[in-house]
Amino acid sequence: MNYIFLAVVSMVFILGGCSSPKPQVDVKKEDLPSWYINPPQTNEKELYALGEGKDKKEAIAEALSLMASSLSVSISSNFNARTEVREGRVNSSDAVYKSNITSKVQELRISSYEVVDAKSLGFKHYAVLIKSNKEKLFQSMLHALKQKFALIESEEKSLKDANALDKLFFYKTQRESLKSIPNTLIVMNSLNPAFEGDEYIYKTQLIASSYQNIRQSISFEIHSNKQAINLKAPIAKGISEKRLKIKQTKGANHFNVYVSASIEKTNAYGFLLLRCEVSIKTKDYRGIIVGSNSFQIIGQSSQGFAVAKQNVALKLSTMIKNEGIGKVLGLDI
Repeated sequence: MNYIFLAVVSMVFILGGCSSPKPQVDVKKEDLPSWYINPPQTNEKELYALGEGKDKKEAIAEALSLMASSLSVSISSNFNARTEVREGRVNSSDAVYKSNITSKVQELRISSYEVVDAKSLGFKHYAVLIKSNKEKLFQSMLHALKQKFALIESEEKSLKDANALDKLFFYKTQRESLKSIPNTLIVMNSLNPAFEGDEYIYKTQLIASSYQNIRQSISFEIHSNKQAINLKAPIAKGISEKRLKIKQTKGANHFNVYVSASIEKTNAYGFLLLRCEVSIKTKDYRGIIVGSNSFQIIGQSSQGFAVAKQNVALKLSTMIKNEGIGKVLGLDI
């Protein structure tokens, strides 16, 4: 019995020793860098921004966003000052306009910057300090602006012999790409008050004007074979809803749409089914095909052939509504 008692006591001491707390190791907390605690402030020559993220890339992205935001704050202040001088107050339309400017400026891509400092602050926590020289940023934006308009002018010259729809698509695309130009010019003026962007405003207006002029000059006429007569109306409606003219005329900006259909009839479960193979070709004034498409529509009715054909036309209208008249015709309109 004594042997058993001694063995139990020994095991208790052994287990007690295993479960004793481990000595704690003090981890010295790393000091935060001074540029993180008190980051430098934006001044007349330099823009500064501090960003944080799970890695360096994300931290830089946040810093760039904050830098753009700081630009928008400056612009908003300038806008308010100009508004107060003009009217003595800020009216609601000005406030909305200023808000739009701010949101657009925050989307500005700042490509001219440098990372001043960067440091990992722990698990998935990274901080960076970036700066951008205002003059260098201005010059980079000016260079990009000149390049953009030079490219537009080059492409515009290459469209000399293109058909009106190709020109329309070109001017539409460029008009969309230039929507941010007024806000870009405001940013550039904020960076360099001596800069005047009237030249670029004028060029932007010329693109918009060219788009409207060519749009107003384009016209369509729709032709069909006997089987596709009821398909002319939904196509005409789709074109008209694009604010393009439907009329009988001639000229370099006139297009003819040819719609043909072949129909096969079958009966199933008391319904008349029409398998309609539709082919659409659009030609310019020279007879050159500028767009085409073909597809199948199945119409059905329990009330006869005429109602089944109406069902085909209804399905074409739905297709145009869902996909757009441009896709149905195979055109960029």
